[in-house]
Amino acid sequence: MTLSPVHRSIFLTGPFPGDGMRVAIKDCIDVAGETTTAGSRALATRPPAARDAAIVGRLRTAGCTIAGRVTMHELAYGVTGVNGWTGTPINPAYPHLVPGGSSSGSAAAVAAGLVDAAIGTDTGGSIRVPAACCGVVGFKPTFGRVSRDGLTPASSSLDCAGPFARSVADIERIMAMLLSDWRAAPPHPAPRIAFVADAGDEAVLTITRAVAESAFAITPITLPGMAAAQQAGLRIIARESWDAFAPLLETGLIGRDVHDRLLAASRISDAELAEAEAVRGSFAAEVDRLLADFDAIALPTLPAAPPSLLAATDPAAALPMTANCRPFNLSGHPAIALPVGEAGGAPVSLQLVGRKGGDEALCALARTIPLFKKGETA
Repeated sequence: MTLSPVHRSIFLTGPFPGDGMRVAIKDCIDVAGETTTAGSRALATRPPAARDAAIVGRLRTAGCTIAGRVTMHELAYGVTGVNGWTGTPINPAYPHLVPGGSSSGSAAAVAAGLVDAAIGTDTGGSIRVPAACCGVVGFKPTFGRVSRDGLTPASSSLDCAGPFARSVADIERIMAMLLSDWRAAPPHPAPRIAFVADAGDEAVLTITRAVAESAFAITPITLPGMAAAQQAGLRIIARESWDAFAPLLETGLIGRDVHDRLLAASRISDAELAEAEAVRGSFAAEVDRLLADFDAIALPTLPAAPPSLLAATDPAAALPMTANCRPFNLSGHPAIALPVGEAGGAPVSLQLVGRKGGDEALCALARTIPLFKKGETA
């Protein structure tokens, strides 16, 4: 098989032919017989995985073909998807923009039509951010609902595995394979939706609000705790990444951006971590109170256009990308990113956030949103 530049930029192994749904797997998820490198040269000498991660096993049992392993931001510790060792996946519809991370290859493989679906992981937006950058659907389930057995890092209080697809229906198909208790929900006849009115720039808010209003009755709101939740989430992921990967710094094989972030993470104090955990509790309670009155929260997935590949060389350019996603990793609520338009030639994505454990109901709401597909006219 002759691989195109897009194929070569995305797949570490594969793409493999097969029957059933063809699903790509992020390189931090074990596939039996393959070496899980998590996008890092420092892990390239690990032995091959002895068995599939639990979610990979469930996909095989359901008749899926594992189409291959796809690249990612190194150690899942970055949101641009830029990787100096494996290479950076080409963003199929927006090649001048970053593919997003850390599940960059998963989003790009789906956007390029190379697979029917892909599995990624999301610790601070790492499914929803690349879904938004590449113009596909990405779903982060309720924390703890999907097994993390066989994932790198092995332990996380924020990370969730979840699917990418080009439609909500295919997201639901994959979730039904991953969870034996998944029961598709009917559409809500009259949902109440809270729209976060200050969560993006004017162009992005105009599009996402118009799309939300076309499907739902919305109420503009603010979530005062989001900024603190973003910072708390950054501190917790920093400490947990340091705990998981600190020994790898001694190899000298970590890319510069992740190397520097890990060094900074080593300076997170126990007092700062305790403060972050307090914010986790207060923000989760704030979101739960809001969702007692509303069926979902709507807001832009990204507050502004994704950065260009050139701009991504500045680490500060990436920081705002997770401002609307990371807080809901901290709180543990399910969230889905939906492509809904373009602004200035860049993709725009609407995020819906649902009640904990209400993943099926959230997907039912998402089904009612018309999805934007670049190159297609209404």
